[in-house]
Amino acid sequence: MQEKSITFIGGGRIVKILLQGLQKANKSPQHINVCETSSETFQNLQKRFQDIKINSTTLTDCDKFEYIFLAVHPPVMGEVLGKMTGHVKENSIVISLAPKFTCARISELLNGHKKIVRMIPNAPSIVNAGYNPVYFNSGISDPEKQELFKFFAAFGQTPEVEENQLEAYAIITGMGPTYLWFQWQELEKLSIDFGMTLDQARTAMYNMLSGAIKTLHRSGLTYEEVIDLIPVKPIGEHEEQISEIYRTKLTGLFNKIKS
Repeated sequence: MQEKSITFIGGGRIVKILLQGLQKANKSPQHINVCETSSETFQNLQKRFQDIKINSTTLTDCDKFEYIFLAVHPPVMGEVLGKMTGHVKENSIVISLAPKFTCARISELLNGHKKIVRMIPNAPSIVNAGYNPVYFNSGISDPEKQELFKFFAAFGQTPEVEENQLEAYAIITGMGPTYLWFQWQELEKLSIDFGMTLDQARTAMYNMLSGAIKTLHRSGLTYEEVIDLIPVKPIGEHEEQISEIYRTKLTGLFNKIKS
């Protein structure tokens, strides 16, 4: 695919994740453009990705780029889109990485612009193992969609889903690792306390988690039958409390970003 002119509106965590994924996949662009208000954040990107020429740009320069990634949080999305209005070419593709703002709302704020994509990014994209659901607005042609799929492949899997499912994916896959990473890290620390080496602990954890997921989803057993495979449950008495935290916190957050 011929390299596209790319700009990121915002230069924070998700931009770092995507650029690292491209770098790891040996698909780094020769240059990109970043619109970032924090000089420190911008300079940190330049230092981290010295193989890419990272240029500073502004919202009014959006008419120079073919791919425009909206890498800002929902609270500032309206303001950002307002400043971009009138500065986006008809054939430019706007790719939003945020929940809450629908294609219809983005189009409205961009004076009817139709070439809009929404993707919910997943942090494992940094190692080419992300699960990044995507929705293409009707203004995206089939050839454009195929080019985008090729570009997104560096980040991992990119399933095409319905737009009204994206907020659910934001809760489950976008934020999902944060619900589990601290638990895995605690088990790794305990493994070392119990006498394993770091390599042994990480190998054991990786294979245990992989096998546990396969057992739950591919064994043909019911959930109750899977749970019954291991008779001793050291933290079983706390399961209902943990489940209630999931239900309360995540349902509340889903309702907030869905509205």
